[in-house]
Amino acid sequence: MSEKFHTELDRLKQDTTEMVQFARDMLSESLNALFDQDSTKALQVDSKKKHIRDVTITLEDRTYQLIALYQPMAKDMRVIACTLKMITAAERIGRYGKNIANMVKHLVDQPDFTQQPPLQHMAEQVLGMIDDVIVAYETENLEAIKDFSSRDDTVDALWHSIFRETLTFMIENPKTITRSTYYIMVARYLERSGDHACKMAENIHYMITGERIEIK
Repeated sequence: MSEKFHTELDRLKQDTTEMVQFARDMLSESLNALFDQDSTKALQVDSKKKHIRDVTITLEDRTYQLIALYQPMAKDMRVIACTLKMITAAERIGRYGKNIANMVKHLVDQPDFTQQPPLQHMAEQVLGMIDDVIVAYETENLEAIKDFSSRDDTVDALWHSIFRETLTFMIENPKTITRSTYYIMVARYLERSGDHACKMAENIHYMITGERIEIK
């Protein structure tokens, strides 16, 4: 395969890494806006939705062009296939961040909980998984994602815990129904983001080794 192809593929990987980081930051910033009840921060996240959409289209087009021009095989084709799936997952994570940011304006004046559900802990777990996916993809080292199955189990357990706790809050104090409903939605977005991180990890494993695995 030509030197030009590998130069372009390396650049595509770097730009995809930056896109996943951008989506991760959208999710993180939206959560900070939620926890701080900061509408200004939320608007800043929402303003990034067009950028991530534009980057998605640009990177997908570049990926298809590499396939059409060079007809890569073996490891190179696995890198391209993984990259396409990373782009798709990143866009969805960024969209979850945008959705969470849009919730903030509805919660600013809503009564808070006397005891907070473990949403921040769940957020830390999911953001950490995305961070490690970025490391594994960029360095092609599986060490960072080797324990994703147990970490996904932790995220799932937190999702169920938050769901039960917020239902209890609604029953005990109907004034918290609005906040509880939105928090359930946020927890669901985090759970889905964790699933996307697992899918990215599966594809990275295949990219590096040629072996397909399922994280569950």
